[in-house]
Amino acid sequence: MTTKRTYALQNLGCAACAAKMEKKIGALDGVQACTVNFLTSKLIIEGEEAQLPQIAQEANRIVRRIEPKASVKL
Repeated sequence: MTTKRTYALQNLGCAACAAKMEKKIGALDGVQACTVNFLTSKLIIEGEEAQLPQIAQEANRIVRRIEPKASVKL
């Protein structure tokens, strides 16, 4: 079953970095759609409900790799 989850992004400081995060997270297996909103500091992931916890963990690793001070509030 496909579902959407919204996560808060902490310490997101760069719009270009947000675009990179959106692209890389959107390419993960199990992700049907991904949006990173720089202005509201929100990450929205649409994917298989059973896979979302693992996807969120991997998304946090991607966020920290691109912008070390930023993180996904899980």
